[in-house]
Formats: sequence, C-alpha cells, structure tokens
Amino acid sequence: MITLREAWHRGARFLGRAGVETPVLDTEVLLRHITGLNREEFYRELLAPLPSQLMPDWEHMLNRRAQGTPVAYLVGKREFFKLMLQVTPAALIPRPETEVLVERVLELVRETLLAPTASILDIGTGCGAIAISLAVNLPRARITATDISPAALELAQQNACYHGVAERVQFCRADLWPPQDQASLFHSVVANPPYIPSPELSQLGPEVQQEPAEALNGGPDGLFYYRRIIADIHKYLLPRGWLLFEVGAGQADEVSRLLAAAGFTVLPPVLDLAGRPRVVQARYTST
Repeated sequence: MITLREAWHRGARFLGRAGVETPVLDTEVLLRHITGLNREEFYRELLAPLPSQLMPDWEHMLNRRAQGTPVAYLVGKREFFKLMLQVTPAALIPRPETEVLVERVLELVRETLLAPTASILDIGTGCGAIAISLAVNLPRARITATDISPAALELAQQNACYHGVAERVQFCRADLWPPQDQASLFHSVVANPPYIPSPELSQLGPEVQQEPAEALNGGPDGLFYYRRIIADIHKYLLPRGWLLFEVGAGQADEVSRLLAAAGFTVLPPVLDLAGRPRVVQARYTST
C-alpha cells in the first residue's frame, strides 16, 4: 500500500512521461476526486495510505488521462465563474477566457448600459456556463439559451437545477435561434460559437479533439457562425441592443468589420488575461 504522497509523485511522473502539460496538478485533482478529499484535507492526509480498493480506479483514471482524456471529463465537473458545473463529452469544457464575456455583460449592467431586468439570449449554450452564470448574477434578468444538441441541453438543464435557476432560464433546442413560437426581441445576445477553422481541427491537441467537433468547427475560415448570427440578428435584437461574441485568435478585426457593415456600432474588443482580444462587443444602431 502506498501513501497519497507516493501516489501523487508516481502519478505525476507517469503523466509527465506521457506528455501531459500539467502532470502535478492533474494528478492532484484526480487523487482528490477518487478519495473525496478537498484540497485542505488532501494536503493534511498526504502520509495516509491510498486505500487498496481505490487502486483500480486510480490506475484507470491515470491511463485515460495519459491517453488525452481531459481532466474535467474524468472528474465530471469544472468551475466556471465561481460556479461548479457538471461536464460531459456532450458539450465543450468551459474555459476561463469565456468568463470575460460574462463579466462584460455584468459590467454593462453596472454601467447602466443594460437593464438588470434585461432579456438575454445565449446562443450555443453547451453545458449552460454563460446562461447560468448570468442568471445567478442577474436574478431579475430573463435568460433564453439555445443549443442544437439535446444531450448538451439536458446537461445545461441539470446545471441550472443544481444552481437554482432552472425556472429563470428557458432552454430551447434550436439551430442558433429560438423557435418562432418562443422567440422574442432581446436586449442582448451573447454567443461563444464554434470558431476553429476547419483545416485546423486536425492540428488541435488530443484533449481538445475529444470535445464535440460540432462545437469547435467554425467552417473554412472560422467565421461561419458569426456570419449566420449577424445575418439574422435584426429579427431578434432590440434597437440599441448589445451583441457580444467570444472570438478566437486573430478574428476580432474581421468580426468587427462584419458587425459594422450590418449597422452596429462596434466598441474596442475586451481583452483576456493574456492581453488578446477575446470579446467583440457592439450595439445595434440600425432602425
């Protein structure tokens, strides 16, 4: 029988040899998951033995991680905007850079540029990260969230129930826009659409390639869904309404140009923590 410390060190070495980028952290997360220990408890119990009945699960998880399965899929959860969300291969794993989009919506409310009672549409909600974060932080807002995947919507609904906002988020199965009988005009539309150019999909790391391809593939130049959304936005966005897009590397200028051509006043993009343009923000000014 080995101690938690020994299991941690051995696991980290194993994952490091397999080419995992963060072997020490990943091993800790997996160990805490199978033992049910929080971080404080884990560090306090490092000299305790790893129960022998847990060894098969531990070795199985390590092998799957070494083969490229994301940690979030192995443990079934991921923190986003201080909320713990259930994640499965039915949807993309929420990423920290997407928090920039949520924070910008909340800033618009604080700046009184968007009402706290606003009606907001989240296109392509996936596990519900954006919609649920907005619902939790804007308790008077009305949130609608769409996704084409039934499995992703079921996951999002579970997350909404867990965080107590299921009654305030309307989930719709749809290819971008809500069905006609459920559609309305929105004060803001937000989206983190698929934006990886098709030719680059095969170059993605093994972890990302295990996420749903339909949530990654943005067409030949990565802008397919931005064009689709912009083409129909006038049917769904109120005058002076806000549109906020998460964009990939090098896409902010072209997405901004598309928005300007469609009658939007485009503001400077919001930068992520790495200093890259991450959120394109625009206000609809056409009549």
